[in-house]
Amino acid sequence: MRTWALERKFAMPVRPLPSHPSLDHLKYQAKDLRQAHAAQQLDAAQRFREFHPRFHAATDAEIFAANLTVADAQLTIAREHGFPSWTALKSHIEKSASPDRTKLPPQRIEDHIGDPAFREAVRLIDAGDASALRMHLQQHPQLARQRVSFEGRNYFHNPTLLDFVAENPIRNGKLPANIVSIAKIILDAAPADAGTDKSALNETLALVSSGRVPRECHVQIPLIDLLCDHGADPNSAMQSAVGNGEFEAANALLERGAHLTLPTAAALGRTADASHLLSPANSEDRHLALALASQFGHLEIVRALLDAGETPDRYNPLGSHSHSTPLHQAALAGHEELVRLLIERGASLDRRDILWQSTAADWAGHAGHTALAAWLRSQT
Repeated sequence: MRTWALERKFAMPVRPLPSHPSLDHLKYQAKDLRQAHAAQQLDAAQRFREFHPRFHAATDAEIFAANLTVADAQLTIAREHGFPSWTALKSHIEKSASPDRTKLPPQRIEDHIGDPAFREAVRLIDAGDASALRMHLQQHPQLARQRVSFEGRNYFHNPTLLDFVAENPIRNGKLPANIVSIAKIILDAAPADAGTDKSALNETLALVSSGRVPRECHVQIPLIDLLCDHGADPNSAMQSAVGNGEFEAANALLERGAHLTLPTAAALGRTADASHLLSPANSEDRHLALALASQFGHLEIVRALLDAGETPDRYNPLGSHSHSTPLHQAALAGHEELVRLLIERGASLDRRDILWQSTAADWAGHAGHTALAAWLRSQT
């Protein structure tokens, strides 16, 4: 069964390629996308905003006013499928179709790592073998700062070794009991005064803060503390934490100095704080706050945002299940009263998400909220 928005990711999921992808079919998709853009369809604007690097901060009107070429549409299609360019997607499909292939491609993430020393380091992390990892990093000191690239993947496309301590994405479903010590060994191999990559620290903090496995293994908060002690910015992980419902992590980040913003208050259901923060908040924060409050069922915060002028029928902002709308997320979670409020205030029953092309009623039915799904269909 498809996972829809239940995937624990802080960026939009990529659209998987079929087992036997056709380049001609993808060319037709690019043509259809250009036609949807010409017709000023909102889902087309959201796809360009999400996946075309030129339009990440563009409004719908700016995207519709742009003269988009075939190359623009093809780039968007390629990035929807997790490839950096149309050329990379084309190359992948041509290799997949090669009659000279003698074996299936590797299925595990770590099997895609070309550097054997890096791959061995990942194995030692998974095994919790602290002494062997320490010795391995002494023999290969570059590993502590090195990145590997995964073609055709989503948010975990260019990780450092440190990122593998988060088990996000899930590879094994568990972490060794000494994973905090393992992380410290990696951090000590690349100390801050030797030029530790702060972006790598922040990436790992976001992965830890948004992942269920660290929480289930009771190491999420210790890892957050360790990473912040080494210079990670607690603000950098807050959207990832609240967007994935990791509220213990969010509160830990607040304790480590993250700012309480309107989106954070909305996600945590802190109604009084949200009311206080609403007036000075900018439009981006209000948009995100509506997405998060709808996702987690905070009715009064949603009502206050709508009263303040937020539009209930927009796609969610980038980085917050942006393939869907507030109504999709509320329906998926079964927040019936909130669903009714959004529809009363103008949320479209016909709006389809841009990943699965499904309505809010479809999402409610997929999640098992059959009565809500039936009611939504009865309103069309």
